Amino acid sequence: MTPDPGAVLRHRKRRHIDVCLTEPVDYQTLTTGFERYRLPYNALTQTDLDSVDLGTEFFGSPLKAPVLIGAMTGGAELSGIINRNLAVAAQQLGIGMMLGSQRVMIDDAAAAASFDVRESAPDVLLIGNIGLAQLQSSMVPGLAAALDRVGANGLAVHTNPLQEAMQHNGDTDFSGSMARLRDVAGTIGYPVMLKEVGHGIGAAAAAELHDCPIAAVDVAGAGGTSWARIEQFVRYGEVRYPALAEWGIPTAQALTEVRGLLPDVPLVASGGIRTGMDAAKALAMGAEVVAIARPLLAPAVESAAAVVDWLQRFIDELLVCLHGCGAANLTALRERGVTAAG
Repeated sequence: MTPDPGAVLRHRKRRHIDVCLTEPVDYQTLTTGFERYRLPYNALTQTDLDSVDLGTEFFGSPLKAPVLIGAMTGGAELSGIINRNLAVAAQQLGIGMMLGSQRVMIDDAAAAASFDVRESAPDVLLIGNIGLAQLQSSMVPGLAAALDRVGANGLAVHTNPLQEAMQHNGDTDFSGSMARLRDVAGTIGYPVMLKEVGHGIGAAAAAELHDCPIAAVDVAGAGGTSWARIEQFVRYGEVRYPALAEWGIPTAQALTEVRGLLPDVPLVASGGIRTGMDAAKALAMGAEVVAIARPLLAPAVESAAAVVDWLQRFIDELLVCLHGCGAANLTALRERGVTAAG
């Protein structure tokens, strides 16, 4: 009997959640690289902490803080609970949210409900998601319908050749994907962001994007969660290829390289962003917003309040970082920049 493709995908999505909750899925040797930089401290700051403004705009939507909840999950029953708790938190805090890959939603109508969060977050910047390896011009109508259904404001296309190579029966043919990305980004009617999943977009990839009609890039660097590591746990129950699990472009390096080659493209910094100080450094280095995913997974299983608690502490630290370096807003923070650690 041939397995139901939708059921297989739903099972894989649930395994991803379980592994992320129970196994050591972070990079073990590679770091984000932010420890190599310092945010300048100003003992004579002229700012009022209570008046520091974190407000910004991204993908045409206002945000109370430059923070996105990163793409995590969808398809499994637990995914629906996680996504709704994340959405409630995003609505309460006035930040944005990226959905997990909607491929399972397109292939399996039963999985679609796990992505329905708009009722819980009517005002949130909501970004849909699809894999570059699966992206085809023929799927534009179905993908647009999936984005319409969830009330998305934009689309993230994730490129993940290393993850797919580690995945059992993964999609490993990326030939022609750049041409398909250009075509879909120019025709789907939604702003499109290209992102990695945690192994980094650096100079080589950025050089391919000069003539691509994308609205943003999420560098999704190495140093946080390793999807090559996750997929090995899912496939083998262990890490058989540790060197591959530690492969990628550190987030700080990815951010620097992409900003240098694509100076006018809005950037998201993600991949190991764990503290408000990490976020402040990334924003000072040229990111428009930062994204956080796995640290929010366990809180999202618990409740929306647990997600709000984690994120509020993160945002509070970011506020203190701006205050302490003498920046009253994000524009001033970028003017301060960072310095190399001695």
